[in-house]
Parts: sequence; structure tokens; C-alpha cells
Amino acid sequence: MERAHSLLLNEEACSQLGEHQRAEFVFEWLRFLKKLLPAADRADVKKNQKCLVEQLTVILIGSPGPPTRWLLAHCLALLYRVGDSLTSSLTVDRCNDIIRSKDDSPSYLPTRLAAIACLGALYEQLGRLLVNTFKETLANLLKAMKSAESQGRYEIMLSVEKILRGLGVSAVPCHRDIYKATRACLTDRSMAVRCAAAKCLLELQREAVFLWTSELENVATLCFRAFEGSNYDVRVAVSKLLGTLLATAVEPKQPTAHRQGSRRSSLEEVMDLLTGGFLRGGAGFLRASGDKLKGTSSVSKDIRIGITQSCVVFVSCLGGVWLEANFSALLVLLMELVSHTRTTQTPADAVCCRRCISFILRATLGSLLGEKAQIAAAKEICLAIGKQKRAVDAAMCDGNVETRVTTTDVAASQHVLVCALLELGSLVQGLASTAASLLTDTSTALLDTVISVLLHPSVSARLAAAWCLRCVAVALPSQGAVLLDRCAERLNALKSCPEAVAGYSSAIAALLGAVQHCPLGIPHTKGNVVMGLAEDLLRSATQNSRISIQRTQAGWLLLSSLNTLGPAVVEHHLPRMLVLWRCAFPPSIRDLDMELRRGDHFTWQVTLEGRAGALCAMKSLVIHCRELLTDDVIGRLLTPLACAVALLTKVPTLIKSYGNLIKNTSVVFRLRVYEILALLPPKTYEGEKSFGIVLKQLVTDLTGPENVVCSELTLLPPLCHSDDLALLGPALQDMDQHYIEEQLQGSSVGGGTLEYDPFTICVKCQDVPAPLPPPAALTTAAIQLFGVIFPHIILTPPSFLCVQHLGSSRVGLGPEEVRKPALGLLVGALESSNPLLRCMAAEGLSRLVQVVNDPAFTVSMTLVSFDKLKTARDAVTRTGHALALGSLYRYVGGISSPQHLSACVGILFTLSQDSTSPEVQRWALHSLSMVMDLAGPLYHGHVEASFTLVLRLLLSIPPTHVEVHQSLGRCLNALLTTLGPDLQGEGQSVSALRTSCLVGCAVMQDSPDCLVEAQAISCLQQLHMFAPRHVNLASLVPSLCVNLCSSYLSLRRAVVACLRQLVQKEALEVSEHAVALKPHCDQCLLSSTDVTIKEVGLEGALFSLLDRESDPRLCQDIQETLVHMMSSIATGKLAHWLKLCKDVLSASAGGCDDGERDDDASVFHAKSESSGPFTNLRWSTRVFAVECVCRIIAQCESHGHPAHFDMALAQEHRLHESTDFLVLHLADLIRMAFMAATDHSDKLRLSGLQTLLVIIRQFAAVPEPEFPGHVILEQYQANVGAALRPAFTADAPPDVTAKACQVCSAWIASGVVSDLRDLRRVHQLLASSLVKVQAGKEVPSQLYNEGTSTMETLAVLKAWAEVYIVAVQSSSRPRESPIPGPGPGRQGEQAGSPLLEEDCGGAGGPGLLTLVQTDLATLSRLWLAALQDYVLLTLPQDYSAQLPATGGTFYTAETAEQARPHYCSAWAPILHATALWLNSTGFIMVDDGPANLSRPVTPTSMGQSTSLASVKSPEDISSDRLHLILGISVEFLCSPHSHDQMENISSCLQALQALLEVSWPRSKVGNDQVLSVELLSVLHRLIVTREAPGVQLAVLELVRQVVCAAQEHVKEKRHSAEVDDGAAEKETVPEFGEGRDTGGLVPGRSLVFGALELCLCVLVRKLPQLSPKLAGSPSGGQGSSAWSLSDSDCRQVAAALAILSDLPSICSPDGSVSILPTVMYLLMGVLRELVQQPCGGGAGGSSGGGEALGLVVPAALQALRAVLSSPMSRSEKTGCMIRFVFWSLLTDKPNPAVDEVSLLTALTIFLLTASPEVTTAQPLQTRCIDKFKASLESKDPVVSQSYQLLMSVFQSKTGVAVPFIQGLGSCVVAHLQGVERRRPQSSKELQAIQDGVRALEALVIKSGLGYFPFQFFCPQLVAILLPILISFLLDENALSSAPAPARTLHESALQDLMRIGPQHSSVFKALMASSPHMKARLEAAVKGNQESVNAKATQLQVPSKTSPSIQLKTNFL
Repeated sequence: MERAHSLLLNEEACSQLGEHQRAEFVFEWLRFLKKLLPAADRADVKKNQKCLVEQLTVILIGSPGPPTRWLLAHCLALLYRVGDSLTSSLTVDRCNDIIRSKDDSPSYLPTRLAAIACLGALYEQLGRLLVNTFKETLANLLKAMKSAESQGRYEIMLSVEKILRGLGVSAVPCHRDIYKATRACLTDRSMAVRCAAAKCLLELQREAVFLWTSELENVATLCFRAFEGSNYDVRVAVSKLLGTLLATAVEPKQPTAHRQGSRRSSLEEVMDLLTGGFLRGGAGFLRASGDKLKGTSSVSKDIRIGITQSCVVFVSCLGGVWLEANFSALLVLLMELVSHTRTTQTPADAVCCRRCISFILRATLGSLLGEKAQIAAAKEICLAIGKQKRAVDAAMCDGNVETRVTTTDVAASQHVLVCALLELGSLVQGLASTAASLLTDTSTALLDTVISVLLHPSVSARLAAAWCLRCVAVALPSQGAVLLDRCAERLNALKSCPEAVAGYSSAIAALLGAVQHCPLGIPHTKGNVVMGLAEDLLRSATQNSRISIQRTQAGWLLLSSLNTLGPAVVEHHLPRMLVLWRCAFPPSIRDLDMELRRGDHFTWQVTLEGRAGALCAMKSLVIHCRELLTDDVIGRLLTPLACAVALLTKVPTLIKSYGNLIKNTSVVFRLRVYEILALLPPKTYEGEKSFGIVLKQLVTDLTGPENVVCSELTLLPPLCHSDDLALLGPALQDMDQHYIEEQLQGSSVGGGTLEYDPFTICVKCQDVPAPLPPPAALTTAAIQLFGVIFPHIILTPPSFLCVQHLGSSRVGLGPEEVRKPALGLLVGALESSNPLLRCMAAEGLSRLVQVVNDPAFTVSMTLVSFDKLKTARDAVTRTGHALALGSLYRYVGGISSPQHLSACVGILFTLSQDSTSPEVQRWALHSLSMVMDLAGPLYHGHVEASFTLVLRLLLSIPPTHVEVHQSLGRCLNALLTTLGPDLQGEGQSVSALRTSCLVGCAVMQDSPDCLVEAQAISCLQQLHMFAPRHVNLASLVPSLCVNLCSSYLSLRRAVVACLRQLVQKEALEVSEHAVALKPHCDQCLLSSTDVTIKEVGLEGALFSLLDRESDPRLCQDIQETLVHMMSSIATGKLAHWLKLCKDVLSASAGGCDDGERDDDASVFHAKSESSGPFTNLRWSTRVFAVECVCRIIAQCESHGHPAHFDMALAQEHRLHESTDFLVLHLADLIRMAFMAATDHSDKLRLSGLQTLLVIIRQFAAVPEPEFPGHVILEQYQANVGAALRPAFTADAPPDVTAKACQVCSAWIASGVVSDLRDLRRVHQLLASSLVKVQAGKEVPSQLYNEGTSTMETLAVLKAWAEVYIVAVQSSSRPRESPIPGPGPGRQGEQAGSPLLEEDCGGAGGPGLLTLVQTDLATLSRLWLAALQDYVLLTLPQDYSAQLPATGGTFYTAETAEQARPHYCSAWAPILHATALWLNSTGFIMVDDGPANLSRPVTPTSMGQSTSLASVKSPEDISSDRLHLILGISVEFLCSPHSHDQMENISSCLQALQALLEVSWPRSKVGNDQVLSVELLSVLHRLIVTREAPGVQLAVLELVRQVVCAAQEHVKEKRHSAEVDDGAAEKETVPEFGEGRDTGGLVPGRSLVFGALELCLCVLVRKLPQLSPKLAGSPSGGQGSSAWSLSDSDCRQVAAALAILSDLPSICSPDGSVSILPTVMYLLMGVLRELVQQPCGGGAGGSSGGGEALGLVVPAALQALRAVLSSPMSRSEKTGCMIRFVFWSLLTDKPNPAVDEVSLLTALTIFLLTASPEVTTAQPLQTRCIDKFKASLESKDPVVSQSYQLLMSVFQSKTGVAVPFIQGLGSCVVAHLQGVERRRPQSSKELQAIQDGVRALEALVIKSGLGYFPFQFFCPQLVAILLPILISFLLDENALSSAPAPARTLHESALQDLMRIGPQHSSVFKALMASSPHMKARLEAAVKGNQESVNAKATQLQVPSKTSPSIQLKTNFL
């Protein structure tokens, strides 16, 4: 194929190919030429033009296929446009000659068609250059059309359209001729020709004024006729034509508006035309009149549906502004149409007409108008409803019989009201909470108007009004309970009015159904009200026969709707319901027989209605409350059910007795029986007699003569496979117009509507339910029930199998004898003339094969089809069996036999090439695509042949056979799936297959059919997935963008699905290609949307599309596409994305916020005309935009640059590079959050508050570079306060208030605001909420479910808790505690801590605490009550009987389930705050209110009654509180299951820490060893399962506190024992502490053992070398040294060591002996690791461990000191062990990388603290002295520390000190004497010398104090020290030039001499006398020092006289 890529056709290569390959080669060359010509050099083109024209002409006369001829025509025209156009007329003449040719043979037809196509393309491209030949060409084409077949007519129409487009106004002379020719084609028998004619006329009307003036009526009639018998594509094309013409007539386009003869039509005239067509169809006046006289004037549905679509196009063309201005007039005209008697002659007609009008209203109001205009439209509709209702009321009340309203008038009004009410409901539901202004507008009185219709005499009007009320309740949840009360009250008041009973009960049912869509719910008590009403209605039904039926229906309807509220509500009413069900049916079958002997038709009608209603209520219970269906309940339901089933057999007798009066009621009764039985498991009623009765009745209903034949289009599609339905045309769900198109599938039955089954008004759905008429619904229900029962039949009589054709064969078929007749039925159905039946039979066969599960049977079935296909010649048989071949293996794991596969493929290949029957081709290709999927890799051998076949057919099948093209598209898709990743290969064969794929996709992309084009996109999408390098995005993306606003839903879905995949990897390229779209392509988007991709990018176009789309799947795909684009390129194009989101958010309805926006000087509002490229976007789109902002912030945080959250860094980067950072757009972020948070839409308010919360958490700690000490968010205080205020108003929904509380707490806790006065604004909002919470149950909320009150209350308490936590932490910040921060979830709270610390007089520190302190008494009680509730709700089910009957403080028993999630999200901060409060009070009871824990209105207090609680002592109350917090914490920490619970874990640990800081709880915990051990085991588990450093440190701190508590307890017991028993009896004092007198520690019961385990766990995880088992393992090798630990690891090790050192103190002496070896082993192991320095590290180096390593060394040494100094370490039992440890320290192998300082320190600690037996051992002392001597001789800074340690040793006990003084004294002196020769050059050397002097001085002091044996050596030591000090002195000359360390040494030596000299004057004097040199040196130094002191004093005196008392600050930087 590469040889095809040249300017001229490679004829040599072409001639070597076969016929089919040549066609592919030529097509590929033409594709290349199409791309090349526009980019080629013009001179080069002209040079080769003659040759090119010849080559193209050869192709032209070579019978090219349809795709080739279109491409050829385009290339030929392009060649003349780019090159020399002079010879183009010759080509035109040549084409005309071909068309004139008399050759009518089929082989010549492609050439003629190609010539026609070339003419069209030439005129389109060259336009007026060919105007001279135009008339001749056109006459030739129109003449040819008279004798042309359908393909010719189709091609000529397309060509004429292109000619018109190219010539424009120059074609005016021939407009009439074209119009005449096109008229005939518009009603052509070929649907493709009709579509082409419609497009031609659409082009013609641009210049032909007569079409929308004088000929408008004729064209309209023509269009009506075109609709008759049309398909979906024709209806779309013709409706577009008619709608555009009518729109142009009403508002002519500017260029043609003032032409002669043009006349504007009024809206009324245009609508009269449409109305005429709607009423009379496409017939002329005379024929219509004749039909009317005959009474047969019925207009076909396809005409009405076409006219409906035309009306929508008409309004859409005129636009939203026109609609807004003319809506009232349009509404009147539409209402007149729906009220016309001719549109509602039969119920089916009425339903169809109502649907059409509803669709017009929905498609125009719903998509063209913004929210503000929709509200205005809703008011207009409301006024129209009121007017209609008043007219009916006036006429009904009129006393004059002549003027009194007739039934016809009522019927007319009902249809008007239904349409108006349903559209009003849809508008309100779409507007959601933005519709609130509608309800408060008194001029329309919407609710009053709608409620008044509930009394209308027509049931359909009443149900529509009820549905409208339901929509109001869904949109505005606050109205649900209000409307419920109002309707219940009216129902009670008007019980005797049948209309009122029916209307208000429907309204109540609808409102209860709305609750399923409202998370906030309704008060639980409303269920009691409804139950009471239902009981009352059912009991009083028999009192008044006039309203018996209405009351019965109403009662059961209310019960059905009550069941939709779910188990939580229904379980309280179930016993009463069971009683009602029992009463509705006779107690036994015998009583049923007795019933039959009495009663009349009316009583039976009431009875059957009642029983049908009872069964419907049962059905509702089974669907919505399955949890309540215990065996007992099902058993109690079975008795009424058995009676209902028994009654089925008596119904024929009743009908015979009472005639047709009860026939309809009996149908509904049977329907209800079948529905409830289908829901219950058959085993529940299988053993009863009822099983046989049901089966007989089912057969009767399905096969009896009276059975109303249900529409096959309603019944069969659900039983077919979804893939096979594609054979039957476009699926309804793929159409925008499915709401009306499904009317065509209703056949004679008609569409569904609400009045057919009023009980559906409470089902869960967004759109109005459309139940089928009862007879049709009965057939459907019977089939479903048969499918459920059939598998349970043991022996089935063959007569039952007559229903197999209805699809029941999809289930198991029971015994063997059933198979044969079932098989016969299915095979027979495969040859049915009905395509639906054939599809269903193929599905049935595949299910049968699955059930039989026998390979032999499967093979036999395929052989049957093979035989049939070999012999059959009729299309029907061949299509059915071809489909069966493909579907047989669908459910048995695919095709596994290569022979069978080859046979299947061979047959299907043959069938798919049967050009005589496109239908056979279509079905065979569809079956082939299934075979490809089912064969998988086995199909690889057939791939090349399949590609050849598919391409050959694609290039040859006529475009009019679009169904074949669709099947070919499915084949190509299946082939791509089969090849999969193999498409990436580089081999020649793979490359050829890839090229074939691309050629096939190109052919399909050029197809005029949208479904084929959608499949092409899907194929390219797959190719991109498997071989992305080979898909050219530069050509694919523009083609996708052009179709983004296609009028076909399936194409839009395919485009967006493809874009979603592309942007996941190549978002930037896709975005760039989309923006580079050619202007003329971009204009395609202007027809449907106000934005262009050039202006707002692809993402902006997607936002616009998202706003317009209503298809849920498409909307989800658009959102995912935008999210993927954001995640790929948002951080790189931050300003663009944020501006886009802001534009979307600002595009609310019609500038209602203009006043607010005027003062915003942001760039966004710089436009004066409008606020951005978008207008009137819906709230849902704006919600998504706000969510996008949150995603962008999260993305910047997770993957972005740190400068995104650092203003100084961002500004610095901006100076050097053109990058963008989030912090620079903070003003925009705040603005967007504010706009959203203050919107009318509740959903948008929630999103805005969430965004504000995210902004606060992310930016709270960002400092303001221009104002040090301040943060960047400080300037937005007013915005935050203003955004929060509306959420705390009285009418704010609870969920909004709850979210606002969260934002408040984050804002206050963030520390952004430092001034208390500013903070009070937000604090006041929280305070107002607290007042509301305190009111509690005294003022119950009547609007929402009680669970919402719980949610709001807990949100308030949680917010206060978070504020209090931060206040306490910030106030205690100076005394830094080891409690870690509040975890990752509360970064915002921590962020402000530095500021809080600085401004301790403001909001931080005491300031914020003061703010909370005022409410703390109340808060503490509420917090405790909330915790108590939480505990009750988390109890296991076994304890449910012990729970308070009335519920808890903040929840009711009925709403416990709804309340539980709210408690789960709030308890942790409340627990932490409560613990901090108890910490602050020290568990001392403060008399600030009642002693009980909850509020005065609360009936419970810690599970006790108020009377008992008041008796409790303070000690008991404190104990309860302690155990409450401990219990909650331990229970949660035992199993913190969720990944997002980290902050809750942190809260628990901090709460426990706060408790254990207080002595009283500490004593309680210390006293209860079981509790302590349990706590330790929980903490141990936590430290193993949670790796977060903060959690691990908090756990260790808590363990330390528990150990401390035990320590205090043991100490207290020892002290009390000593005091009590007296000193004389001390030897009898028991051994306190663990281990007692045996030393044994029991695992699981020992606190010490648990703590040891935990510490060992921490130490071994951080330092695996400590464990002999791990030391050599790979995991042990990783943490090779303590120096490689992180800071947090170091802190954990230090904490574990501290705990270890405390353990001996809580043991008895014997216990201490037991654990000391372990403790010492671990301590020494850690020490050994610590002293092993990394390479190159010096003493105290921090190369690996950072600063925190400095914590571990002191901690280890401190722990060592603590252990050695404990009394137990001095016992004989441990002495040997300690001596061994000491010796091991000294005898470690010499290692140059050892931290000598730490080692010497450890030795010193041993020497100072260990027992004399250890320290005085001769070998140990000698080795120690050697170590010290070696350190003193080293030249490192180690010397300084060595001197310090030596000084400690010199000053210690004599037994230790003497050997060291003797061994090391001379070394010290020698080192100091050498200083004179080498003065210190650095501060470290200076420090070493000074420490040496201190050590020598310590010796002097020790000897001076008279310690043995030094009491006689003091003078000699002084005599050694003084000369050393004098040797440090410098003379005057040397002093001035000496380095700083030497000068410092000189000064310190002089001070030491002046201090020591007087103390030892005799020695000093003797020395001075004996050494004149020393004396002179000393005197010079003293004199020099005195002079310098005097000079400094003089300098200081001079300025002091002139310096002012107040120093002015002059440096302001």
C-alpha cells in the first residue's frame, strides 16, 4: 500500500494486482491524493494535471464502487480548484455524456453514478466558474432521474444538493425545476432517496424564497406525506427540513428578508400548518373531509411523530431568546392542539398526542432555556393550568344545563392539564432547589394551582398533578413534609368526595415515592399519619357505596407507597398491615366459595379492586422491605395469597354472571396475582394446590381466545439478546427522540401512561412511569411468571409448550421429553417472517444449548442449520439459520472446534456475498461478527480472508443499503478485537492488515449513515488501544470534533467515548488538534451551541455539551473525558483551566448576580457585553465545574511543584520562567468558592463549601511575602464569612449547615485570623448553631427526617470539638508535648499553629480558648451525651433489646440506622475534645449545671435514669466518664478497619494521652492491671498494623504513660505498706511489683511482659541486628546501622528505650532480676549500633540519622543510667550479668568507625552508677583506663568530651576515682603542658584545653576537701596547675596578633589564676617567688587586662550622655 502514496497513480503496481486488491489500491491512492492536493505545490499540480485527469477519468469509467466514486469526485474537483480550472468544462461534458448514454446494463450503472457524483463535486468546488454549463447539466440530471432506479435517484439528489451549495444565488433560475423534481423524491419508496431529497430541499431553501412563502403550505403537506411509512432517518431529515423552513418563514434570514415577494408568516399561521398535518396527516382537503364523513380519519403515528420533531426543530432554529419571548403564545397553540377532539379519538391516540406535546415542551424548554427563563416558563404553564382548572370548575358548577360542561370538554381539559402538569414537574425537577422562587411567588401560587387539580373529575389529570407535586418534593426536599401534611389534612376533610379521596391519596403516594430521591427524608411520624389514613379509608370503604371503590383504591395505594419508605419505617407498621391483608381476603377457601353465592356486580367490583390493591401493597413490601420477610411473615402472607390464587379460577364464572362490568377489574386482579407470585420464591407456594391453579390460569391467559395480543415490539425485545436487536434498526435508547419514537413500537395497544396503573406513581424513577394498559401488562406478567415457575415443573403436559415461542425457553427445560417439542417450536420460529421472532428463536436456541449442556446436541443443532442453509433459497429461512449459527455457542464458552469454525465461516462468507438479498447479507455478516468473537484466537487463520471480504463489500455495497454497512462495521470491530495487540507487529502481513483496517475505517467514516460512522469511530478507538502509533490523531480528532454536536445520539456517544480514551494518554495532543480545527468545520458547532472550540478549546466545548445533554451515559463519558484531560494537562495550563471553570460557574441564568459582580475587578468580568463565552448553564454543570476546581487543587498537591502552595517561591519562579502556580490564582479560587457557596442551588452550595474547605486546608499556612507574620488567606476573611452566613439561616437545609460547620471549624482552627474581633463573626455562626442544638427535641424539625437533625447536631458538636482541640493545643504550645499532630486529615488545623503561637494575645493561645470557654460547660455535657449515643449505636445486635426504647439524646429509636453513619463520622474529634476537657478539669466535678451528663431534655444519662443519676457520687460519675472514653477508644483501636481512619486513630490516642496526664485516671489505670494489659495488647497490635510515624510515636508515648501509672501505683503501695507496718516489721512487708517473690511474668496478664514485647517489636523493626535471627537475613541487612534511621525512627527508638528503663521499677526484686538481662541486652544492642559510625562520620556526626539521632544516644545512655542506678541492679543475682555487659563493652573489637564519645560515656555511666563489685574489678579498671588514655592521645574533638567524662570520674567515689587519677593524671598534665608549644587554632581545640583544666582543677578540689588518699597532695597539685595556667598567657605583642582561640585561652587562664591564686595563696606566693619569669608574665597580663577594661569604660560613657530616652526605629525592613 505504500506504493499508492504518490501524486500520480502507480499504474504498474496497480496492474499487477487482482480485481479486488486493485479497488483497494485505487481507494488508498485517492485517500492520499485528497490529503496531498491541498498541501502540494500548485506548479507541480499543474504540471501533472493532464496525466492526473486522465488517470481519474480511467477510474471513473472503470465502474468504481460508492466510496471510491465519492472520493474520486472530490479529488477531481479538488484538482481543478488547486490546479488549472480551464479544462474543467471538458470533464463536465464528459460526465454529462456518460449520464446521457443509452446503456442501461447493470455493469454500466456504477460509471453513470460516478459521473453524477463528479458533477456534484465539481460544481460544489468550482461554483460559478461552471455557471455557463449549469443549466444544461441540471436539465440532464433531472431528465436522467425520471428513468433512474433508487441508487440513481439517490445519487442525483446528492449531486443537486452539492450543485446548489456551490452555485448559491446563481442557481435561482433553476430553483423551480429542482423543486418539482425533488417533490417526487421526497415521497419516494426508497428511504435513502427521501433523506437525500430532504437534504436537497434544505439546501434549496437557503436561496429559494418561494419555499417558505408561497409554497410553504405545499411543502408542509409534502413533508407530511414523506413522514408516512418513514423510518427514523427520514423523520430526522424531513423534520429538519420542515422545521427550518417554518423557522425561516417566521424570522427570515437578513440577506433574503427584503426580497420581492418575501412575506413573514406569523407563529399562528405556522402552527396552523403543523396542527393541520397533525389532525389530517398528509391527505389533501377533499380526502380528509371524506374520511371525516366516513368516520375513518385516523392519522398514522409516524406522521404525528414527524410533525412533533419538526416542531422541535422549528423552535430550536429560532433559539432560546425567541422562545422566551413567544412562549406564552406557543403554549396556547400547543394546548389547543392537544385538546382537539380529533387528536384524542381513542385512548391510544390520546396517549400518543399527549406524548408528542410533552416532547415538544421538554425538548425546547429543557434544552434551549436557561434557569431564569425556565422559571418564567414554569410561571406561564402554571397560569395556563390555573386558567384551565377555573374554566372546568365554573362550567361544572354552572346551573344552566345548556352551558354545562360536557364529558368531551372534561376530556379535552384533562389532556391539556396532563401535558402542562408533567412539563411543570419536569421543569421544577430540573431546576431543583433553584426553583424555590417559584413557590414563593404569590402571583402564580404554584402549589395551590397544582393541588386544585387534584379535585379534577379526570383520573389522568389528578395523577399528573400528583406527579407534579412529587417533582416539587424531589426538587425542594423541604416541601415534602409540608405538602404531605397539607394533602393528609385535605383528605381527612373531604373524605366523602370521590375525586378528593382519589386525588389526595395519589398525591400522598407520589410524595412518599419522592422520599426515595431525597436523602434528607421526611419525619418518621409521617409514616404513622399515612398508616392511620390508610386504615381509616379501608375501614370506612363500605360505609358509602358511592365512594367505596375510591376509598379502597386510595387505602391500598397509601399502603403501597408507605412500603417504599423502607424497612426502618415499615417494621413499626407491619403487624397492622398483616391484619389488613388478612381482612381483605376470606379466611379460607371454603369461605371463598360462600362469597361467590352472594353479592352483585358492584360489590364484586369493589372486592376485586380491594384485593388487587392488597396484592399490590404486598408486592411493594416484597420489593422495598425484603429484610422484613421472615418465614413467619411469609407464612402469614401465604394465606391471603392462597385465597387470591383460588379466586383466579372463579373469575370466569364472575364475568359470566356479571358481564363485562367487572372484566377490566378482573384483568387488574390477575395481573397483581402474577406480579406478587413472580417476586416470591416458587418453593413458598409450590406444594400448595395453588401451583397447579396458577399454571392452568397462565396457559388460559396466554392462549385463550380473549387474550389481547400484546404488541410484539413491547414484549419480544427484552427476550432477545441486546446485540441481535441491532438487526432490527436503531435502538430506542440510542435516539434523542426515544420518548416519542417508542410510540411507534406500541402497535395497536398504544403507549403506556400513568392512569393505566396509578400504583406506579410511587415507584423509584426520575421520569414519569408509563405502565402498559392492563391487558398488555397481564401478558407480560404472565410470561415472566411462567419463566419463574417452569423450571419447577416435574412433568409438563405438552400443551403448556405453546408459550415457548414467547421466550420462556431461556430457562431450564426440566425433563428430556420437553426438549423435542421445545426444539420444534424454536426451529419453526427461526423461519418466521417476523424478524423479532427469528432473533428471539436464535436466543432461545442458544439458551437451550446452554441448559442441555451436551456437545453432541450442540453439534446436531449446527448440522440442522447447515442443512437448511444449503437447501433453502428464501431469505427468511437463510437469515434465521445464519443467525442461529452465530449465536449457538454464545453461552457454552465459545467455539472450540477448528473444523466446525471453518464450516461456519465458509457458509457465512457465501451468504454475505449474496448481492441479490441485502437482508441475507446483513444477517450473515452479523452472525459472522459473533463467530469471530466466539472463536477468539482460533479465528486467526481466517483473519486475512475476512478482511478481504469486509473491504470488498465496503467498497461495493450501495450506500442505500446502510444496514449491510452496519453489519460490516460490526465485523470489522470483531476482527480488531480478534487481532488485539498483534496489530502492533512490524511484519509485512500485519502491516497489510493494519492498512486494511484503516481503509475500512475510512470508508465507514465517509458513510452518510450515522451508525456506520459511529462504528468507524469505535474501530479507530480499538485500533488506537492496540496500536496507538498507527492512528493519526491529526485527522481523527478534527473528525471527532465535527461530530461532537451531531443530531444523532449514537454518534455523539461514539465520539465522546473515543475522546475519553484518547485523552487518557495524549490529552495535550488531542487538545491542540481540536483547537487547530479548520474554521468551516468549527462552524458546525455553532448550530447547536454558542461556543466554538477555537474560543474555549475542546474542554470548553465539552462543558457546553455536558450542559445540553440529558443522556446519563453520555454525560458520564463527558465528565470522565474532562477529568482525564484535567489530570493530564491542568497543572501545565492552570490559568486556562481555572478561567474555564470560572466562566462555567459565572454563566448562571441571565445575569441575576450582576450587582454582585460589578464590584469584582477580576479579569474575568472585564467583558462588558457578557460575563464569558458561556450563557445560561445549568446548576449541574456548574456543580461539576466546582468539583473540577477541587480536583485541580488535589492534583497540584499530589503531583505538582511545591511553589503551588508557596507565594514567595511562586513569585521567584515567575521571574525566571514562564510557569504558572496555583497560589497566584488564590483570588479566583476564593471567588469561585464564594459564588458557588452563595448560589440558589443547594447542590452547588455544598460543592462551594467543600471547595472553600479544601482551600482553607491547603492555603492556611501559606505566608504573605509582603507582610511578614501574616498569611495569604487573611485578606479573604470577609469572603469566607459572607460565604458561610447563608448556610446558617433558618431555612438552610441541614446538609448545607453541616458542611458549613465543618468549614467554620477549619477556618477558626487554621489560625488564619489573629484578631478575636474578626474571628467572632464566624464564631457567632457556630454559636447560633449551638443554641439550635440545645433546643433539641423540644423543637423537632417538621421538614426532614429526624436523622438529619442528628447529622446537623453532630456536625455542630464536631466543629466545636475541633476548635476546642486546636485552642487547647495552641495554648499549651510553649510547653511542647510529645503528642503528635492530628494526622493527615487535619492539615489545615495544624497549619496555623505558628501564628497561633505568635499572636497569643489574639485568636491563638489563650484568646481562642477564651472564646470556647464560655460555652464549654454546655459543650462538655453535649459531647458526653453524643459519645453515650455512639456507644449505644455500636453495641452488637445481641444487646438491641437493652437499648432505650425512645432512642438516645440526639437520635430516635426509629431513625437509629440513619443516624449511625453520622455518629461514625463525628465521634473521634468529640472524644478527643471530651478528653481534653476532662484533662483541664482534672476530673473534678464543677457545679455548673445538673450532675447528669446530658442536657435537661435528655431522658438518659450514661444509661441510667435521671433519678438514679442524681444519686451517683462524683467518683462514680468520673469513673463512668473514664470508662466511656476508654471503652470507645479500645473498641475502635481493636479493629480500625478502614483505610481512611488514620485521623480517628490519632484522635483516640491523643484522647487517651490527655486522660493519662491527669493523676486520678492514671491511678485508676495503674490500679487495674487487667485494663492496662488489655490496653497494651491493643497498642501492640496497632503499632504492628499502622506504619504512620505519628501513630507509632503516639502509641509509644501512651505506653510510657501506662507504665508511669503502674510505677506510681507500685510506689504508692510500697509507701503505704511502709507507713502502715512500721519500720520494725519491714522484713515482713510483701514484695510489691510484678514478679512477686518468684520473678515469674505471665504472658497475657503481665504489664511488664506486654511492654517488653512492644518495645522489642519497635526496636527489632528499626534495628533488625538486635535479633540474632534477623541479623544475617536480607531484611536485617537493609537497616545496617542506626545511622541510616529516619528522624521518626530515631524518636521511636528513643521512646522505646525510655520505656524499657522504667520497667524494672514496677517489678518486685525477683521480677527485676528476671527482666534485667533482657533490658540490658536490648540497651547494649542499641548502644553498640549507635557507636558504629558510618564511614567518614566524626563524633556526633549526623550523616545518616539527621538531628534526631542526637536524641537516641542520650536516650540510650539515660536508660542505661536509670537501669544501673535501680536498687535491683545492685543485687548479687544481677552483678555477674552487669559485669559481663561492662566487660563486653570494653572488649569489642577495635573499629576505626566507632563513636568514641558515646562509648566512653557509657563506660563512665557504668563507673559512676554500677555497684562497687563491678566497678572496682581490676581487669575492668585497667581496660577502662586504657580506653581513656587512648582517647586523650587522639587528636579529634573526642578529647574535650573525654576530659569532661574524666572530670566526672575524678569526682566520683574514691574506689573508682583513685586508679583513674593515678593512671590518667600524668596524661592530663602532659597534654596541658604541651599547649604552650602549640596554641589552639580552633574552637574545638580551645574547648579541649579548657575541659582539661577543669579536670585538673577537679583533682585540686578533691584533694583540698581531704578525700583519701589525696589529702596531702593538694599543694603539689596546685603547684602543677598554676604554671600550666601561666603558660597559657601571652605577652602584649603576641596577644594582638594571636588567633581568636588563643586570645580566649589567655583570658580564661588569667581569670582562673585570679580565682585560684587567692584560694591557695601560700603555694601561689612560693611559686611567684621561685620563678621571676612566671611572675613577670603574670603581671604583664594583669596590667594589659586592666588597661583594656578602662578603655572600654571610657568609650561607653561618651554616647550615654547624648542618647535619647526613646530610640526611634529607623530600619523598617
